[in-house]
Amino acid sequence: MNASLPMTVVQELQPWQLQVRAIRLQAQGICSFELVDPEGAALPRFEAGAHVDVHLPGGIVRSYSLAGDPNDATQWVLGVLRESKSRGGSQAMHDKVRVGDMITVGPVRNAFPMASHAKHTILLGGGIGITPLKSMAHVLAASGASFELHYCARGLKQVAFMDELRATVPAERLHVHLDDGDPAKGLDIQALLREPASETHVYFCGPGGFMKACAEASAHWPEGTVHSEHFKAPDPVPSDIPEGAFELRLVRSGETIQVGPDQTIVRAIELTGRRVATSCLSGLCGACKVDYVDGEVDHRDYILNDEEKARCLTVCVSRAKGKTLSLDL
Repeated sequence: MNASLPMTVVQELQPWQLQVRAIRLQAQGICSFELVDPEGAALPRFEAGAHVDVHLPGGIVRSYSLAGDPNDATQWVLGVLRESKSRGGSQAMHDKVRVGDMITVGPVRNAFPMASHAKHTILLGGGIGITPLKSMAHVLAASGASFELHYCARGLKQVAFMDELRATVPAERLHVHLDDGDPAKGLDIQALLREPASETHVYFCGPGGFMKACAEASAHWPEGTVHSEHFKAPDPVPSDIPEGAFELRLVRSGETIQVGPDQTIVRAIELTGRRVATSCLSGLCGACKVDYVDGEVDHRDYILNDEEKARCLTVCVSRAKGKTLSLDL
């Protein structure tokens, strides 16, 4: 069972201008970007598991996990995998961002926080999904907490941040599993998670197949002990709700907008000339979370918990179940 905690914002909404101090090749197709204050000022502490919006050339905004040590105020570190089928974010980071560049960053959000009361923690990272778990490992290792980190990858060429992980995580707690493209040769996730342990929490992040395997292996764990974060939207689950048009009412402005059957709420709003903060456009990051006032929502995101869904939605993917929906805009 997947636990979702309320997303926290640990920074004021106005973004920073940060400088790219270094870009390092960490693994095949993966670069790290070290961001610093251009005047040398300390950066705010962030919570392990947090992500940040990065404003890229061409008006692209994407969310990336903060992969560094949350207690290191001198820099923020991002790990970015070049995705050939991306919507342009990772390619812009790899091809257009250079050392010395100033980039706009913010706000910081955390939809993947660690529980503070766990007696033991199991971290499961697949590929680039290691980035939020790496920040968790920094915190757990520094505090002397009981934990284990399992890093799954195709081969050594795809293992990022290995030197830093070895320097941070005690050898007996760090487990690297290489499968050469065949999951059967890698970590036996079912065996690892077969027996739920008392006061143990599980965190996992990675590609689709890895996420599915972890979710299935941990489905019998107690509620609230399993936590995950998607980097890509899973294949959509077939819905019995027809993709019909509906009326969108913006309560504050008094406007009424028609949302077409093949149109997102955010696109319908933007066509009126309004700008809505967005990033992933897949229901993964929470950047476009908006409160709703009336109507029944067809939530299609992968980030809001039940408490949040009772009062807000993500305008990039959510739709109305009925004919009308009212937003606090």
